[in-house]
Amino acid sequence: DDAMMKLSTLFVTVTTVLASPSAMAGTIAAAHVDRQSATALSVEWTDSDPVDVFVTDNPAATIAQAKLLSGSDKDGHYALTAAGTERRYFLLRDVKSKQVVTVAERLLPLERGSNFRDIGGYPAAGGKHVRWGLIYRSGASAMLTDADVQQVQGLKLSQMVDLRSSEERVLAPTRIDGVPYMAVGYSMGAMMKPAAGSTEIKNGGTIYRNFPKFLAPQLRIIFGDLLANKGAIAYNCSAGQDRTGFVTAMILSALGTPRDIILQDYHLSTQYRQPGNEMPKINLEAHPNDPAAALFAKFQNDPRGNVAQPLKEADGTPFLASAFDEIDKRWGSVDGYLEKEIGLNKVDIANLRRIYSQ
Repeated sequence: DDAMMKLSTLFVTVTTVLASPSAMAGTIAAAHVDRQSATALSVEWTDSDPVDVFVTDNPAATIAQAKLLSGSDKDGHYALTAAGTERRYFLLRDVKSKQVVTVAERLLPLERGSNFRDIGGYPAAGGKHVRWGLIYRSGASAMLTDADVQQVQGLKLSQMVDLRSSEERVLAPTRIDGVPYMAVGYSMGAMMKPAAGSTEIKNGGTIYRNFPKFLAPQLRIIFGDLLANKGAIAYNCSAGQDRTGFVTAMILSALGTPRDIILQDYHLSTQYRQPGNEMPKINLEAHPNDPAAALFAKFQNDPRGNVAQPLKEADGTPFLASAFDEIDKRWGSVDGYLEKEIGLNKVDIANLRRIYSQ
């Protein structure tokens, strides 16, 4: 009995030690980078283990190629001085498990930009995450300062795809030069027409039902660029939220990002938009019979237009849900849409996930 008691006590002790958080390798979670000021960044994370913090200007860098900033950091926080024009990527390594997580600023800190952000870091298929520094979404870039242009050029973009109408591109031409540029001509008035089965644009989500067909040519270009794997790409509309939000939803869906995360990214536009930086002041007399000029002048003359509004119906339904609903009705699923309308087969999807997730 004595021997059995000792054996039982030993078993409980060993089990307790093995199960205790301090004895088990932790997992880095909730990693993010916040800009505190024009010259200050903070890196935050949670982990039961100490973490080594590395920095690099190369999103594809390994630990061996990055610079150690802090070893065995235990407080889940690291602050550093960093000018806004320098893009940095942080590699966090769990000291015990050797797990490595890459994280970066999501929003580019542009002086006169709007909603220019990286879609890296989100969960992807197979337990992986979308790579940072390769896919950027944005609002219009007509108001960028010279320093902003220099910062965007530093991203080494291989392609920019402008999702805006022909009228918008005349009203607010991009200031970003030196980057290959692609756009598909169309009229703002045509895009604003009610979708099939509707008699009028009744709410914000109704127009989203047009996006799967209307933006298919642009999506084919973007996915072609992504599969060509020539480097980072960016795509934009005027606000960087509606057309850009739909395109982002399709890219993240192809990479296997869960729908709830896609919607979280979509709603970040309300936080990240700077409407005053998206379109120069419009003189309607100079643009008669221009549907885009009329629309944006209306926004500019409405005090509410200076503040980004939530992308939701009155009942809280995201506008983007209408696009997903249209896709489900016409193509059965996003996978069906990407295959039948955009032309992506299973090999293409597998290649996208190989290139853009890690």
